[in-house]
Amino acid sequence: MKQAKAYGAYDGSNLRGFRVVRKCLSGYKIGPLFADSAEIWEALFSALANEAIGEPLILDAPENNPAAIDLAKRHGMKEVFGFARMYCGFAPNLPWDRILE
Repeated sequence: MKQAKAYGAYDGSNLRGFRVVRKCLSGYKIGPLFADSAEIWEALFSALANEAIGEPLILDAPENNPAAIDLAKRHGMKEVFGFARMYCGFAPNLPWDRILE
């Protein structure tokens, strides 16, 4: 994807988290952002400061992950629009506590 960068968090041998940031029409969009812990989310999220200086930063935080909502609030983000995840059939069994998208 043009104008996109991906970053990872390693513990020496394992990938513990990764994120992608990409240029949008207005600002930058984070997604996906996966991590094994809130501390890793924070480190990956904070690295975005170098990518979006002076421009809007967009994050789609899943409502079923309170830690994701807390991270957005700690960084002064506010809701601009809501969206719904839609599935055909049952929702997939995903580790929502590791997903900040």
